[in-house]
Amino acid sequence: MTAVQSAIHYQEVLRIKTQGKSLGRFTSQVQAAVTTSGVRTGLCSIFLRHTSASLVIQENADPDVLLDMETFLAKLVPESNHYRHSDEGPDDMPAHIRSALTHTSEQIPITNGRLALGTWQGIYLWEHRDRPHTREVVVHITGSESS
Repeated sequence: MTAVQSAIHYQEVLRIKTQGKSLGRFTSQVQAAVTTSGVRTGLCSIFLRHTSASLVIQENADPDVLLDMETFLAKLVPESNHYRHSDEGPDDMPAHIRSALTHTSEQIPITNGRLALGTWQGIYLWEHRDRPHTREVVVHITGSESS
């Protein structure tokens, strides 16, 4: 006879304060949500509720990686006055394009109650606007209590 275990669903909204254009690591807040959920084996989905910032899983040891990424994307999508959408300033439309080229959601497996990230991986909110903002990230965790 096999015991049937029902799936756990847990959801939390994180409010992340940004400092203007930058990559801010928030891996520990996502891991805290996983711990609170009680899920030992499952999947953690994170979703950013904004169109001018993005989510990335990236190098968490050498800050030059993040600086190089920011420099590359700034060159790829420069700020200028040739965009039609400019109601919120010259950084607004480039921020939307940068967000479209990256991600607004990520999925990470959960193993033994921990995010199954690689040794050098961290979860970052990439603010594409000049001014600081408070961004909302929905964390949805699904899984079971057993490993």
